[in-house]
Amino acid sequence: MPHTSDSCNPIRPILKNAWPVLVAQLVSVGMMVADTVIIGRHSTQHLAAVTVASGLYATLALSLGGVLQALVPIVGQHFGAGERERICSSVRQGLWLAGFLSLLGMALLINPRWLLALALLDPDVENIAVDYMRLLTLALPAVLGFRAFHATATALGQPRPLMLIAFLETLGHAVLAWCLVGGHLSLPALGAMGAGLSQIIVSWISLGLCLWLLKNNPRFTPFQIFACWETPRWQAQKRLLRLGAPIGFSFLVEISSFTLMAFFIARLGTETVSGHRIAATLSAFVYMLPLSVGIATAAQVAHSVGARKEALARSYAFAGLKIACTSSIILAAALLWLRTPIAELATKDPKVAEVAAALAFYIVLYQFFDAIQTVACFALRAYKISFVPLLIHLGCFWGLGLGLGYWLAFLAPTPQGAAGFWQAAVVATVTASLLFGGLLRWVTNQRSRTEREHSGK
Repeated sequence: MPHTSDSCNPIRPILKNAWPVLVAQLVSVGMMVADTVIIGRHSTQHLAAVTVASGLYATLALSLGGVLQALVPIVGQHFGAGERERICSSVRQGLWLAGFLSLLGMALLINPRWLLALALLDPDVENIAVDYMRLLTLALPAVLGFRAFHATATALGQPRPLMLIAFLETLGHAVLAWCLVGGHLSLPALGAMGAGLSQIIVSWISLGLCLWLLKNNPRFTPFQIFACWETPRWQAQKRLLRLGAPIGFSFLVEISSFTLMAFFIARLGTETVSGHRIAATLSAFVYMLPLSVGIATAAQVAHSVGARKEALARSYAFAGLKIACTSSIILAAALLWLRTPIAELATKDPKVAEVAAALAFYIVLYQFFDAIQTVACFALRAYKISFVPLLIHLGCFWGLGLGLGYWLAFLAPTPQGAAGFWQAAVVATVTASLLFGGLLRWVTNQRSRTEREHSGK
C-alpha cells in the first residue's frame, strides 16, 4: 500500500519520483542527439530525411503512447485502494491496447508519402525518409509496449527502472547506430537505415527488459501481472480508450503545434527556420522539468483518490504546482542569462544565433505559465478527467498558438515573422494556465465538499 498519511509532507514523494523521470526523459533525448551527430557526419541528405521522418514518427508514436497514459490514473487509483487483482488485469488490458494501437500506427507508417507531402522534400530525400519510416514500423509495437510499462511503473510509484532502461537504451543505440550508419567494426554501412535498424533492436531489447522486470523484480512481482492469461475484454478496452483517447489527442495537439509552426516558419528562410529549430529544441529540454513533476504529481494524486483521501489528493496537486512554479522561475532566470551563449554554442552562423536567442526570450516569458498548465493538466488526468483538458488544448494551442500565430507572423498590419508564432505561444500558454489552474481548483473544491458532506452524514 502507498504511504498516504495525511500528515506527510506532500512535496517529498513528488520530488522522490520526479527526478528519476526527469533523468529518464533527458537521457532519452540523447537518442535524437546521437542520430543527429552520427547521421550528420555520414550524409547531409540522409540527415535531412531522418530529421523530417523522425519528427513525424515521434509525433505518431507519442500520440499513440499518450492513449496508454490512461493506465496512470486507473492503475494509480487501484493501487491507492489496495486492489491488486484489478491492477494486474488493467495492466494486461493495457498491453493488449498497446498491441492494437501498434496495428493502427503501422498501417499509417507503411505508406507515409502523404504524411511527408507538406515538407516538399527533394525526391531522393523523400525516398530515404519513406524507407526509414517503413523500417520503423517494426519498432512501433516495442515502443508502445514500453509506454505501457512506463505508465504502469509511474502509477505504482516505481520510476527508477525507467531511468536505468533509458540509460541502457541510449547507450546501446549510440554504439549500434555508429556501427551501422558508417560501417564500423566490420558491419555494413547502411546510412539512415542503420539508425532505424538500431532503434528497432534497442526498442525490442528494452521491451524485453520491461517484461522481465514486471515478472521478476520485487517491486512488481506482488501484482502478479503474468500469473494468468487474459484475453482482451471490450469493457476494459472501452474504459481505457474513453480516458486515453483524449490524452493521446492532447499529446498530438501539443506536439503538432510546434511541428506545424516549423513548417510555416520555413517560408521565412533558412536562417530563420534554423534559429527557430534551436529555440524549439531548447524549449523541449526545458519542458522536461514540468513534465516530470506533472507525471510524479499525477501518480500521487491518483493514489490518494483511490484511497478516498480527497484532502490529501488536493494537497499533492497543489504541492506539484508549487514545485513546478518555483523551479520554473529559477530555470527562466538561468535561461534569460544563458540564452545567447547557448544559441552561439548551437551554431557557428551569427545570424542564426541571433534569431535563436531572440526567440528563446519567449521561453523565458511563458515558462512559469507552462509549468502551471502542465502540472494542472496531469493532476486532472489523475482524477480521470481528460476530455475537457483536450478542449482546452485544442482552443489554446491550435486556435491561439497556430491561428493567432499565423496572423501575427504573416497577416498583421506589421507582420512579426517567426516572433509572431512565439508571441502567440505565450498568449496560448498563459490562457491554458488560467483555464487548467481554474479547472483544477474547481474540481478539487467540489470533491472536497462532497467528501465533507459524506463524512458529515
